[in-house]
Amino acid sequence: MALLNDEQLKCLIEAAFFVADKPLSVQLLKKTVLEQHNVSNKRIITQINELRAHYQNRGIELVKVASGYRFQAVAKFSNELANLFKERAPRYSRALLETLSLIAYKQPITRGAIEDIRGVAVSSAIMKTLLERNWIDIVGYKEVPGRPALYATTQVFLDYFSLETLSDLPEPLSIEKVPLTEFTLSDDA
Repeated sequence: MALLNDEQLKCLIEAAFFVADKPLSVQLLKKTVLEQHNVSNKRIITQINELRAHYQNRGIELVKVASGYRFQAVAKFSNELANLFKERAPRYSRALLETLSLIAYKQPITRGAIEDIRGVAVSSAIMKTLLERNWIDIVGYKEVPGRPALYATTQVFLDYFSLETLSDLPEPLSIEKVPLTEFTLSDDA
């Protein structure tokens, strides 16, 4: 086992984050790029925190998401950086986003419960899209007649939206009761 000083360890971790095609957890770092080295979790986390501090106030940042750490562009530059990509991000329908929101906030939830809340049927295409993107998964079946599938979000969902846990979701907006205004009909009506 080769010994790494702190600077070498930090450089190796930094390189791993740059070349990885997915977020890397401390455990995944230990099983892959640090497999040949006897490095404690504490040392790895210390170097990750130093990297995070180093990349503050820069164009990229090292962020922690559900499945580990990754480099990403600072959000304030997203509009300018979007011009680099010929493919535009897919536009998602309001129905798809409403369905995804309900799953995220009410999970585990059945398709029937989503339909009851939304007041309309959820198309198979929406569920298929969410499953194909790996943003949701079937996590079980409700113990009622017909045994409908229970849906919940995945780590891919958390990673995509740069969330570490579901508790990082924004608070849902409360719908305030708006008093009905009394209208008087005029004689002209």
